[in-house]
Amino acid sequence: MSRKEIAQTFLKLAGTGSAEAAFAKFAGSSFIHHNQYFEGSAASLQQAIEDDHKSNPNESFEIKYCYEDADTVVTHSLVVKKEMQIAVVHIFRFEGDKIVELWDLGQPIEKDSPNQYGLF
Repeated sequence: MSRKEIAQTFLKLAGTGSAEAAFAKFAGSSFIHHNQYFEGSAASLQQAIEDDHKSNPNESFEIKYCYEDADTVVTHSLVVKKEMQIAVVHIFRFEGDKIVELWDLGQPIEKDSPNQYGLF
């Protein structure tokens, strides 16, 4: 699999209730993340994803764009939840074929945004 395919598969698994499988298959042993709401380990992020899936599962998860440059892959996705839609950017850093660092940045999509171009 290419790094783009790994990043996309990781997100699809994690976003549909299979976070444990996503981390087991694709996260490197030195994985860290930069989500400001959780401690920076793989275990804490995996648990947060699992907890969110139980209490507020995604109705859909669609990767709109995916870019790769050297050891970095960036995705821009639409997450649909019961109460909101969110535009999310994930930045993955790889060592070989393993994800070793992850950033995730999300923005709720406003229904009445004055921006005629939207977030995608």
